[in-house]
Amino acid sequence: MTDPLRSSGPSRKASFPAPKPFNLPRTVLPLKGTLYRGQLRSVGGDIFKAARTPDGVATIRLRHVGSKVEVEAWGRGAQWLIDTVPALLGFDDDVSGFVPAHPAMRDQWLRSKGARWGKTNRVIEALVPAIIGQKVTGKGAAQSLRALARRYGESAPGPIEMHLLPEPETLAALPYYDYHPLGIEKKRAGAVRRVAARAVRLELLSTEPLEEGYRVLQAFEGVGPWTAALVAGIALGDADAVPVGDYHIPNTVAWALAGEERGTDARMLELLEPYRGHRGRVIRLLEASGIGAPAYGPRNPVRSIATS
Repeated sequence: MTDPLRSSGPSRKASFPAPKPFNLPRTVLPLKGTLYRGQLRSVGGDIFKAARTPDGVATIRLRHVGSKVEVEAWGRGAQWLIDTVPALLGFDDDVSGFVPAHPAMRDQWLRSKGARWGKTNRVIEALVPAIIGQKVTGKGAAQSLRALARRYGESAPGPIEMHLLPEPETLAALPYYDYHPLGIEKKRAGAVRRVAARAVRLELLSTEPLEEGYRVLQAFEGVGPWTAALVAGIALGDADAVPVGDYHIPNTVAWALAGEERGTDARMLELLEPYRGHRGRVIRLLEASGIGAPAYGPRNPVRSIATS
């Protein structure tokens, strides 16, 4: 399960009563859709998440045992991560107003019983991958993030190998030409550098109203509605977040909820309107179901700019 040869150092432990119902992997693993995957791993039923906290880097292990969630954390920010477990795991998630009337959602909702909507309270760790994921394939974004973490980031503490993206100060100071060999062109590099330079302000968004979060995020050049929604859904806990401008999601929603092979942003919003307050939850359910509109034409190739 964990690497017995890796020295993990001292740790802190705690346990929390699990809400009912509760499904740990279905609650946490959807974060992989935006976060850098090197900092979120599932190993033998346990989930490990590494993060940069206000107190320093740390890694936490989450384990659902009976009626409890048992946690163990390593690193300078260990206690901070432990303290934020209830928020991360959505212990206060309110689904009372969510009625999955459509058969496609109702079936998936039953299969996803216990999936909750939480928040990481860490904005930059979601914002940087979201920016790097703009207008490129998921594979291309993953390659760039991995290269960025390996070259300028650091290993996370704990018993398994995990890596963190560079600290904001490093990202802000890197010149454009250092991003270029990693497959990140000047436009996205500039957006990363701008948000990283204001990381302290951005991290405060987790304590402010959602409306303010969206306003501040979209005030940055290079951060539009799509990017802001991805970040708000993960870091700020907005279960109503809709990433307008996505290449696939409008088609998925149109196909699953209306049997239409192609959808626009306007049509997606129309179909999701009855679920306002939980529109992000609907999208997550549909993505987890594997439902996808029929594909036409070739997939976009991974675009390399490293030698251009």
